[in-house]
Amino acid sequence: MYDWRLVMAALAFGAMINSANGADDVVRLYSAGSLRSALTETAAAFENATTIKVQAKFGASGTLKDEIVRGAAVDVFTSANMEHPEGLAAAKRSGPVVLFARNRLCALARPGFAVSTTNLMEKMLDPNVKLGTSTPLADPSGDYAWKVFRKADSIKAGAFGALEKKALQLVGGPSAITAPPGRSVYAMLMTEGKADIFLTYCTSVAEAQKEDANFQLVALPDELAVAADYGLTVMKDSSATGYQFAMFILSAQGQRILGSHGFAAPTLP
Repeated sequence: MYDWRLVMAALAFGAMINSANGADDVVRLYSAGSLRSALTETAAAFENATTIKVQAKFGASGTLKDEIVRGAAVDVFTSANMEHPEGLAAAKRSGPVVLFARNRLCALARPGFAVSTTNLMEKMLDPNVKLGTSTPLADPSGDYAWKVFRKADSIKAGAFGALEKKALQLVGGPSAITAPPGRSVYAMLMTEGKADIFLTYCTSVAEAQKEDANFQLVALPDELAVAADYGLTVMKDSSATGYQFAMFILSAQGQRILGSHGFAAPTLP
């Protein structure tokens, strides 16, 4: 469990000891793609409250973490898992890691497809059903999908192998397509018929439904349910502005914005 008072104190202390570096007028943010809408709004609110701009790059958390390891200039990293930022902290590349948002895995289903929570596993295993996922290792969403597959295997022997073999890794990889600005990549792929069912974050399903209300959100049954914890860290060489933005994300205002986008906001009372 995290003691939020200690984490906030550590971030505030980081801001103080880094203030000698000067206050840059830009915060360089690397962030999980599933946070694009939420943190774009958060960044706008931060910019309105300060004179500091946020320069954001969104993508697969594992890929972004690898870029940071290779020397990318970043102030704040927000990942769709805890492992990637904790790896940076363990390597002394960043400060403390804080759990700042929670998500869940859901199934996005094409309009009219006969699927429900009750028969979801059966449908995923059906050889005639196209099952979309993200790319494991590169993207935590893919790792979470593989956790679902392992849970399925504990219910039906051989399910993991069957699901891993048929899974279409349509997003998160180095050659994956990207959606135009303002579009959901999941809605685009489903509209193009690339998948019948797509395992992704519940927040991403909700964004796809904004484009087409006929897309279906299917909750995973309890025996397949997988939660996603999101971690935030500030890089060691960040100026005070990076810590300011991190504190803003953890503030009541920042957490309310995350909540309005469907994330569970753990620092709110």
